[in-house]
Amino acid sequence: MVQHLVGAALLLGSGLVAGVFFAVAISVLPALTAMTPDRYLHAHRLLGKGYHPTMPILVNATLLADIALAVLAPSAAVRVMLIVSVVGIVVVEAVSHLCNVPLNKLAGQTDADAVPADWYDPRPLWRRWHMVRTGAALAVLILNSFAIALGS
Repeated sequence: MVQHLVGAALLLGSGLVAGVFFAVAISVLPALTAMTPDRYLHAHRLLGKGYHPTMPILVNATLLADIALAVLAPSAAVRVMLIVSVVGIVVVEAVSHLCNVPLNKLAGQTDADAVPADWYDPRPLWRRWHMVRTGAALAVLILNSFAIALGS
């Protein structure tokens, strides 16, 4: 019973993480890229408020559920899939904290009403790192889905 509840939470968590990142990749990023620097910086501040602390909590909860299910896995194949998922969600966290968050802070330090002429535009690099973590999150969702299906 506990294993089924943790499995449901894992699918919900990994689905939400992958879904949010996917939505940002296909809709939010193109919109932000099309904006002038001042509009982008204003929008960036507004968007950031909705992601913190929800996304870090969701990613960490998914990690803990993956670890718990890996320990309780009914077979070696399911355990391997869940361990690879753990690695994938750690990649999501590492890219977020080491790559995207510093770029967010850099953008947050720029005055949107007085963007300097030599302003460093973090959007292209932020997008590349976001696509890495989106790919990792989608892989985690796929692996978790297979692990849950095979473990039932």
